[in-house]
Amino acid sequence: MDKVRWGIISTAKIGTGQVIPGMMLSDHCDITAISSRNLESAQQAAQKLGIPKAYGSYEALLEDPDIDAIYNPLPNHMHVDWSIKALEAGKHVLCEKPLGLNAADAKRLLDVEARYPNLKVMEAFMYRFHPVWIKAKELARDGSIGQLRTIQSFFSYFNDDPNNIRNMVDIGGGGLMDIGCYCISLARFVFDREPSKVLGLIERDPVMKVDRLATGVMDFRDLTSSFTCGTQLTPYQRVQIVGTKGRIEIEIPFNIPPDVETRIWLHKPDGTEEITFSVCDKYTCQGEVFSKSVLYDTPVPTPLTDAIRNMEVIDAIFKSAENSSWVSL
Repeated sequence: MDKVRWGIISTAKIGTGQVIPGMMLSDHCDITAISSRNLESAQQAAQKLGIPKAYGSYEALLEDPDIDAIYNPLPNHMHVDWSIKALEAGKHVLCEKPLGLNAADAKRLLDVEARYPNLKVMEAFMYRFHPVWIKAKELARDGSIGQLRTIQSFFSYFNDDPNNIRNMVDIGGGGLMDIGCYCISLARFVFDREPSKVLGLIERDPVMKVDRLATGVMDFRDLTSSFTCGTQLTPYQRVQIVGTKGRIEIEIPFNIPPDVETRIWLHKPDGTEEITFSVCDKYTCQGEVFSKSVLYDTPVPTPLTDAIRNMEVIDAIFKSAENSSWVSL
């Protein structure tokens, strides 16, 4: 078998619009089926994307013996429960970020994963597998900017629609869960360590109650990282990785476009080097890496323990904002 047969749980826009088309470009992904709570919706998505099978329930897809792995892009509050159901059905699981509503919720999946050692489970932080980030981490750690010292990131968009799931506080909406999680993840990814304490500032929408503006500071002992994320700001994203002798600037760090070249800049005292990356779909990269782990029975590059630790930082930033104080981890 040279391809993993994938089933998609739900017709969520992130899946049908971005993830599935990207995965279809992978040499090792076969998108076999898609499901919805409404059969007509599943059939429409299947027809549009050229997917052979459509199911009118998530349960029916999980019962299909021709499915090896599932991609779970359900709303945040459904991530853990349906990922557990997929494991119990004998399927590998790629689950969208953030893994759960909080660390305690996410740990439920970790506990169940331990009962299925032959199945792969991974949180879908796709940016880590794009060449832009592989190169940025290499430059940050090989001395190209001197001694690595700090990371600053910014991620924002504008969405004040009360009917959008990102603005529903009871199901895990809000900016910190949706996009701030990237800013936390990337610092941990580049530094390859965990923060010792965090400080958070959060401003909530007065009606929807979701956090619409969040700033976090993470203390990695001799390293630091700060970020701001917002869901009612002009769309913008940028990352600066700064050392004693230079800095790395990432033009489009998170929503890296799949159809145009992308750039990072290595700024040093003697000038700036622009590094250009060929067209590449981050979801193709992610699907390829995960599928190879399944096919060759190798560990996934980002274990669930990493996802739990990211959730713990998110929890701590919320707690810090509530208490107006640093929170140790």
